Amino acid sequence: MNAPAHFTDAAMPPVFETSTRRLFAGHYPETPHVLTHTLTSHPLLEIEALAQLAEHLPIASVEYNRGDLPIGVDGKPGSNGMTIAETIRRVAEAESWAVLKNIEQVPAYEALLHGLLEEIRPEIEAATGAMLTPQGFIFVSSPHSVTPFHFDPEHNILLQIRGTKVMTQFPAGDTRFVPDQAHETYHSGGPRELRWDDAFLPHGREFPLSPGEALFVPVMAPHFVKNGPAPSVSLSITWRSEWSYRESDARVLNAILRERGFSPTAPGRWPDQNYARAYAFRIMRKLGLTGT
Repeated sequence: MNAPAHFTDAAMPPVFETSTRRLFAGHYPETPHVLTHTLTSHPLLEIEALAQLAEHLPIASVEYNRGDLPIGVDGKPGSNGMTIAETIRRVAEAESWAVLKNIEQVPAYEALLHGLLEEIRPEIEAATGAMLTPQGFIFVSSPHSVTPFHFDPEHNILLQIRGTKVMTQFPAGDTRFVPDQAHETYHSGGPRELRWDDAFLPHGREFPLSPGEALFVPVMAPHFVKNGPAPSVSLSITWRSEWSYRESDARVLNAILRERGFSPTAPGRWPDQNYARAYAFRIMRKLGLTGT
């Protein structure tokens, strides 16, 4: 996909300092932690550039909703009645949040994403092997908007560019917060939004973020986000690993087994590798025995 001419980017100095990369290496892939970055001002991340990017992306690559939401929602939140570009340009008063997905479809944003990930590729691949499926997501949020409780399948670093927010994370794989069946449903094509209970709140860990700070989010770590008093722009740089794909495939196999009357145990978190169940599922899929 070609971008408008003004979507260009020059070579940037490093965004993650050596000490930041060292901190990341000491916590990746299972421990959430706050990092620092220097990407607080960039022409591709200004509001007007993002509105134009939103108009340029396929409709399937944008999502925007009302932001005056509870922490827990049942299904996708309702529309705000505006276009995606209007939502972004009027973010200060729109009471909404928007996400631009797979920004790597536009060459300048692809270069930005890949440049950031290249800085930390050695630390990633030393732990989880080849860095797979790099993807970028940009979040534009109105003051005090809420992104409801959910989880995501990628390894993720969320860079705060403008405004402030607080992400509350819960331990990945802990069935007190997300039952195994919810993982299985998601990996079989279901929603990422999760059932919320106010009793969860004391067990969450809050991570306040300001411009120049970033947060690592482990694979499938449930979380919700509350925006601060000003409009917010955040950039998620994400990737997958063979380990994350094996965890996903093992979950789908468990869904199949559960449908057939078994009670499978959950796949292990890192450093468990889940080879047997993942490869069993892949063989079944290749033979057409999964129904997927």
